[in-house]
Amino acid sequence: MKANSSEAESMPSAHDLSSLGFYHGTKANLKPGDLIEAGFNSNYGKRKKASYVYLTATLDAATWGAELALGDEPGRIYRVEPTGPIEDDPNLTDKKYPGNPTKSYRSRHPLRVTGEVTDWQGHPPEQLNAMKENLERLKQLDIEAIED
Repeated sequence: MKANSSEAESMPSAHDLSSLGFYHGTKANLKPGDLIEAGFNSNYGKRKKASYVYLTATLDAATWGAELALGDEPGRIYRVEPTGPIEDDPNLTDKKYPGNPTKSYRSRHPLRVTGEVTDWQGHPPEQLNAMKENLERLKQLDIEAIED
């Protein structure tokens, strides 16, 4: 993450970020203590090996992750803690939206599962279908997630 000195002064420290509480949406069946690690095939796009793991401080963004992950298992949302530095997710921040409104981050370091959120609500079917159609359009245009 590149920042000029005024941006760096206004950015929260890693300690400040960790106080937010983080979530990870997926279809994997995990338990407390499990690690979510980079290096496995992504749940999205062309399923390339993921260089990062993703986390968010909002339940809504985690819900999208749980609903849009590939697989036949039900979506799940886990409470996670990063084990190393995190940075803004460029797929949902300055390259797509100003700032970081979804409080979405990524890390090359594992995320430790600390619990599961079981009372989350999915998006309405028409909103979910619209998102899936948009993702399919991006796939047809060969637009992939930013992994650099």
